[in-house]
Amino acid sequence: MGIEIIGIGSYVPEKILTNAELEKMVDTSDEWITTRTGIKERRIAKDTESTSDLAVNASKKAIKKANITPDEIDAIIVGTITPDMSFPSTACFVQKGIGAKNATAFDISAACSGFIYGVSIAREFLRSGIFKTILVIGAETLSKITDWEDRNTCVLFGDGAGAVILRKTDSQSDILSTYLGTDGTLGDLLYMPGGGSRNPASQKTIKERLHYVRMEGNKLFKIAVKKMTTAAQKAIEIAGIKCEDIKLIIPHQANIRIVEGVANQLKLPSEKVFLNIQKYGNTSAATTPIALDEAISQGKLKKGDIVVLVAFGGGLTWGATVIRL
Repeated sequence: MGIEIIGIGSYVPEKILTNAELEKMVDTSDEWITTRTGIKERRIAKDTESTSDLAVNASKKAIKKANITPDEIDAIIVGTITPDMSFPSTACFVQKGIGAKNATAFDISAACSGFIYGVSIAREFLRSGIFKTILVIGAETLSKITDWEDRNTCVLFGDGAGAVILRKTDSQSDILSTYLGTDGTLGDLLYMPGGGSRNPASQKTIKERLHYVRMEGNKLFKIAVKKMTTAAQKAIEIAGIKCEDIKLIIPHQANIRIVEGVANQLKLPSEKVFLNIQKYGNTSAATTPIALDEAISQGKLKKGDIVVLVAFGGGLTWGATVIRL
């Protein structure tokens, strides 16, 4: 028995923030942003839009494509670092929003690796027989934790959500492997210091701008390339396939130079590497499912193809999964 993606969907907010508009906000330029990141524009949620709103929209599309009813969903797993609130979980809001009354629902916090962590968890639930149909979502509203006065980080992030519905199958489709990693000793390279029990919200934390993303980009670059490359190699090895068997690799859309570095290390030609960072920027846990949905919609992937998803994010966390569609 394998595991099949029976439905997939994605959603991004309507508002587009271009590099030209950012030039008016901070000391930057379209040329600088494009050269260093590959990003031309990103989507920004409305003040009234929460992470669960984006997740619900993506999930409804996945449910429609799967041709199932919401009450057939047994579990909802949401990967996010921008939850609607500390509690209840964003997954609980999604359950309510889609009417999945029979579903267990919970969040996982693995930053940009969140969707791949979620797929890994869902795979084991399905294999064990505990659940039959699982909705896995990567969703973020990073614009709400972005310091729009910090030119080094504000050019990077955007909002969006992607969702897949997984179910056991007797076809050749399967999640062939997953590989996950973490290094908590490097957590201070990418984090948000305010808002938790260590630095609860106060006038002091607001004044010190602790409720925004902080990142050591230069230090992260080499680590990201190394860990994403290793994760992809390990997942490919565990799956028992070769790089030439892969139809497409979908890397976390963090930075064009990181993606190119990983592709070079894996010796993959550009036509096997999917990119949409130019349109959406870094949407954290949402980048890989949004890109997977687009790759399928554009006909770059079809039934039976093998695709590798790989990501790296705060924690530090990283992971990869090999999927036969």
